[in-house]
Amino acid sequence: MEQHPLIAKLHTNLDKVLEVVAGDMATIRTGRAKPDLVSGIEVLAYGQRMKLFELASVSAPDPSTIVIAPWDKSVLKDVEKAILLSELSLTPNVSSDIIRINIPPLTAERRNDFVKLLHQKVESGRVMARQVRLEIKAEIDRLKDSAGVSEDDIDRLLEQLQKVLDEYMGKIEAMGKKKEEEITSFGS
Repeated sequence: MEQHPLIAKLHTNLDKVLEVVAGDMATIRTGRAKPDLVSGIEVLAYGQRMKLFELASVSAPDPSTIVIAPWDKSVLKDVEKAILLSELSLTPNVSSDIIRINIPPLTAERRNDFVKLLHQKVESGRVMARQVRLEIKAEIDRLKDSAGVSEDDIDRLLEQLQKVLDEYMGKIEAMGKKKEEEITSFGS
């Protein structure tokens, strides 16, 4: 059986909600070293502002260390300065031609703050999903007056709508639980 266009639209819109929620969750620190942590750092090099990833390779060889290796060693001091000036409160350790950054473990209080923030982002995702549901439901309700659309058709669409919404709410919930485990389990 072919999917009704409104249910297909619902899937598309809810997929977008999942992308937004996943992006929001990715910004929450877990205490684990990840190259993404320094992705926003801009370095003043060669007389212009450049993203760190344009000047160096960034890796996380273990859960508590980020290693930055500039391709051109002449920008090493510029990269170090940019890290010190960033809002990340990280201390770079320069040795020969690389920079190491040790990521301190999160305190219990900081973990709790991040979990609260995570819960806000999950709730925001739920609100966005419910908004999508309302928009699609309004479109379904407008079909009631259309010729060739029975009450059974409307009931079926509303049933599918709720089923799909429940499925996506479960996905948002699962994403939140996974992220919460990352925040609370590392280094404790």
